[in-house]
Amino acid sequence: MTVDGEATGSIGLGLVVLVGVGRNDTPEAAAYLAEKVAHLRIFDDEQGKMNRSLLDAGGAVLAISQFTLYGDARGQRRPSFLEAAPSELGKTLYEEFVRALRALGARVETGVFQARMSVELTNEGPVTILLDSDKLF
Repeated sequence: MTVDGEATGSIGLGLVVLVGVGRNDTPEAAAYLAEKVAHLRIFDDEQGKMNRSLLDAGGAVLAISQFTLYGDARGQRRPSFLEAAPSELGKTLYEEFVRALRALGARVETGVFQARMSVELTNEGPVTILLDSDKLF
């Protein structure tokens, strides 16, 4: 990942996590999601079955703040971001998510909050999982 042409974060085996913070999110939600990310069994074991967690696999996380995940385009052509957290809360809870992941033993690389970032990834599988602290899915 780069910001203004400078590398800000890089991982090998692991997860790219796009972190969207909603206006009603809490530090408890950030901790819950960090625990879920660290322990979700989505890495292959010796038999090729998704049975190992990020921590089991020795992987890392590239955590990217992404308020646009809260873009609501259901009723119009231009997304509304009313449900996204205000910048200060978004930054605080994004940083709490990163801190909680590190406390669980995960190596975490980050981007720069509110910066325009260029992200390059190789998505093996591909595997994409949606996690939601409200547990709606």
